[in-house]
Amino acid sequence: MQTKLKGKDFITTQDWTVEEIETIIALAEELKLAKATGRKTPWLDAKTLYMIFFDSSTRTRNSFETGITQLGGHGIFLSPDKMQISHGENARDTANVLSRYGDAIAVRHCALGEGNPYIRDLAEHADIPVISMQCDIYHPCQILADYLTIKEKFSGRTKGLKLGVAWTSAPNYVRPLSVPQSLILMMPRMGIDVTLAYPPEFKLMPEIEEQARANACAAGSSFEITDNFEDAFEDADMVIPKSWGPLMTTTDTPEGLSLIEKYPSWRCDAEKMALAKDHCLYMHPLPADRGREVTNEVIDGPNSVVYDEAENRLHVQKALMALTM
Repeated sequence: MQTKLKGKDFITTQDWTVEEIETIIALAEELKLAKATGRKTPWLDAKTLYMIFFDSSTRTRNSFETGITQLGGHGIFLSPDKMQISHGENARDTANVLSRYGDAIAVRHCALGEGNPYIRDLAEHADIPVISMQCDIYHPCQILADYLTIKEKFSGRTKGLKLGVAWTSAPNYVRPLSVPQSLILMMPRMGIDVTLAYPPEFKLMPEIEEQARANACAAGSSFEITDNFEDAFEDADMVIPKSWGPLMTTTDTPEGLSLIEKYPSWRCDAEKMALAKDHCLYMHPLPADRGREVTNEVIDGPNSVVYDEAENRLHVQKALMALTM
């Protein structure tokens, strides 16, 4: 267990050791039990978390704001249009000022080519920890919650489990790459074998795929990429079928949406789940596009743990804040 984490930024799990990640998970389990038994944990009494949202949110805002409250602190919701960011204030000035007032800065900024550089710029100049609530490259808090959920469902055992991460067809907007990229980076480090499935136009960032291969090699797990949807389900212990945009192929939104419509059969249904092990968990970070990404039969079925995942966002983020703030 590594507990010397005060002041450490959380932008990607790649910057954290496996021991440090397991420390977050261990504390999250303790905090989850404390909440269930009514035991108060005012460990961040009078501390302030600034939450800057460039993108709207349901689970992310509410889990962070609720979490800091349950730890005895206070969360302040900020949006660029209500800040001087909208008038051109740079990350350096924002970071320096907020560092004088509060105890941590959390940011959600998913614009391609902008989000991660902005968060890293903040972190460079802030004297308090900076937490990524999602960017264009990573969504590390979601993957912590996914990992905690897997550990719970498999009695703490993760080594040798198979996770299928699959692209799915979902309409209306082009979703970021950050969830699948964070999944393939972290899960192999925890001993989980990962199969990633996507159509040819929906590749992830090549450097992220290379890092995932290196992580799997170092951990003695496996990481495979396929263009066959069913491969992600075959003999899987858990699956995360999730839409993302063809952003490595095109950044033109109409073209991206038309590419999504090329693959309507890439949908998680009972037939696909039947290819997996009987106990296979259906997982999704939500919101899921019902009827397109997944059928109601699956997402509302007995193997679905989507609400457990959503709840676990609260617990892992409380642990993260308690350790870093």
